[in-house]
Amino acid sequence: MKQKVNIASVKENPKINYVEDNLENRFYYALKKLVSILIVKENPDNPRFIKDSKFKKLVKSIKAFPEMLEKRPIVVDEDMVVLGGNMRLKACKSAGLFEVWIDIAEGWTEEQKKEFIVKDNVGFGEWDWDILANEWDVQQLVEWGVDLPVFDLPIDEDQDDKNDTDKEVCELCGK
Repeated sequence: MKQKVNIASVKENPKINYVEDNLENRFYYALKKLVSILIVKENPDNPRFIKDSKFKKLVKSIKAFPEMLEKRPIVVDEDMVVLGGNMRLKACKSAGLFEVWIDIAEGWTEEQKKEFIVKDNVGFGEWDWDILANEWDVQQLVEWGVDLPVFDLPIDEDQDDKNDTDKEVCELCGK
């Protein structure tokens, strides 16, 4: 549950985010806040992992654009154990950050925590490759960590036949 606080103190503290309930003009302390990276604990039961090349891209991404971490905080339980964002936490440590944005999932059951861990990592969406190819810079997409598909180019059969006739073939092995 969100706690009611004095709006003047909230507005003066840039490390506290707040939301306003316009119906009754109330302000609440949001559970998202900036904390020392040392108090956030990696989840030993995290079922996800990241390969070295992607991890390096994630670290590079965080170094280049750390502001995005405030908009997509690491989700933790009341004990500061990560429910969502284990790889981001590791990358933040590797990037040399001293503080990270967290969002506390307060009051969740163990079953809800387990469900969140899986659902947070399920990729439901698909890329629209036509839009990406025509509207975005391919090099930037790669730098940002998008795995672009490799398309086979159509083979010109006439050119393929011409290449076969130009090659010498070994009578013993066929190569």
